[in-house]
Amino acid sequence: MKNNTKGILLALGAAFAVSNVYIFSKSALNEVHLSQFGTLWFGFGIIWNLIFIFSSRKHKKIFALSKHSWLILGVIALMEMFGTTFFFLSIMTVENTATVSFLANINPFLVAFFGFMILKERFNKTEGLGMIITLVGAFVISYKGGGFSDFFIEGSQYVLLSGIIYAASTTTAKKNIKDLDPSFLALARILLLFTASLSSLFYFGLNLNIPSSALINISIGSVLGPFLTGTLGYMTIKYIDASKASMIGTSRSLFVLLGGFIIFGQMPGINQLIGGLMTITGVLLISFGKLKLKKYERH
Repeated sequence: MKNNTKGILLALGAAFAVSNVYIFSKSALNEVHLSQFGTLWFGFGIIWNLIFIFSSRKHKKIFALSKHSWLILGVIALMEMFGTTFFFLSIMTVENTATVSFLANINPFLVAFFGFMILKERFNKTEGLGMIITLVGAFVISYKGGGFSDFFIEGSQYVLLSGIIYAASTTTAKKNIKDLDPSFLALARILLLFTASLSSLFYFGLNLNIPSSALINISIGSVLGPFLTGTLGYMTIKYIDASKASMIGTSRSLFVLLGGFIIFGQMPGINQLIGGLMTITGVLLISFGKLKLKKYERH
């Protein structure tokens, strides 16, 4: 199988997996505290990742990592820990999962911005137009009306913070992905998140006695989230350009929209739908612009 085909299939798999994370995590967080959720979600995730690493004999590569690779691994994992925490706070706070997914389409804009500022990557007019449309779309989604203190929907700030941290970690990963196995990046992130969740569980004096329905949602979601989404996401950018991966990743919003309607009977408001379509259009333009720029640079 060609690398391009392999990358596209991995990107679609990652988009489908992450769309289900929105659904299963929202269902579980409606019943349990965030620290209970995180301890089980990431605890299960550690098990799935370790099974994958040992079954594929990748554990032997751990001892071959350089000091620089260990440092980068720690930095990325730390950033991902905070980014994921804000992501789940947004899932818990925003009523409709599709709204969070539409808002998360601002991530490619932030990745492009960080790439321009840190990696000195160029962007063309198509990308610039896409960035503007994405920003306006995010504003339309978040807009609530009223006074300044009540201007944006509650929870949109968490999506933005998560996106900024995600863009920073993606930019760091892009520079070092060839030196680090994707499964190590995924495992390091989950270990830190599990540690933070377990610490908050003790801090709030909670236990893991939760409803069986929440446990089922966490069990299924932990395979799709901490394991599949992280691993497939990092594997994707080994085979195809990050801009192409972002373009395919916009299908996530449609999966979440459909899943949210089937499971929760929810549909976003007109503002969220219009803004969501704008962010998808913006991401596609950013991705097409990047591909166009790379094609030009080859010739």
